Amino acid sequence: MSILLLILGIVLIVAGVFALLRRQILWGVVLIVVGLIISPGGFLIG
Repeated sequence: MSILLLILGIVLIVAGVFALLRRQILWGVVLIVVGLIISPGGFLIG
C-alpha cells in the first residue's frame, strides 16, 4: 500500500510543478501540498 501512496504522491507533486510552470499558482501549490501529505514519510503519514 505504501508503494501506491508513494507513486501517487510523486505524480501529484510533478503535476503541481507543471501547474506552477503554466502559471497556475494556486492549483500547483495545492497539488504539491496534497502530494506531500499523502506520500509515506509526508507531513501526516509518517
